[in-house]
Amino acid sequence: MGVFFSAMKISKKRRNNIFLLIIILIMIIPQTRQPLQILIHKGLALFSPSVIDEGKRIKVADYNWKLIDEAGKEFSYEEVKGKVVIINFWATWCPPCIAEMPSLNMLYNTYKDNVVFLLISNEDKSTISQFKLKNDYNFKVYSSIKPQPKMFDSSSIPKTYIIDKEGYIIIDKTGAADWNSEKVQDLLNSLLKI
Repeated sequence: MGVFFSAMKISKKRRNNIFLLIIILIMIIPQTRQPLQILIHKGLALFSPSVIDEGKRIKVADYNWKLIDEAGKEFSYEEVKGKVVIINFWATWCPPCIAEMPSLNMLYNTYKDNVVFLLISNEDKSTISQFKLKNDYNFKVYSSIKPQPKMFDSSSIPKTYIIDKEGYIIIDKTGAADWNSEKVQDLLNSLLKI
């Protein structure tokens, strides 16, 4: 590419401007925008989420929340008392959600028998089913029947919480992360022992 530009006698400043223009065009064109955003967020999702310091953890006080899964089965948040829980708010159109979903699916496959996974989206069932089928994801997706407790309100997605058996929020993460990291697995293993 450099030979091409030097043969055309384009200055370094113009060459940089051309590259910038190409990047802007890629971001503007709808067909290329989402894949590029997903790629960027996958890079950002290489990092594990941070654990909240013990003295700053908040305890879940409101368990009055009703969900429904894709099959139409109701789920009461009351059922998670005494269990380790991962709550993830997401959407199929959200690039950082898409970027972190493979690691969440791998974590789900490893811990589904011991940890309650509540992946929550307000999209219609057919959109969710197509997305899961296309990506070979096997976790359940829920939607709220009754609004979630205020402590889980967020205007940003993805938003993920890890909650211990006593109901304390151990991780409160906005944005993409590597959920299948050794750090997260070590945390879940320690929470399951308690």
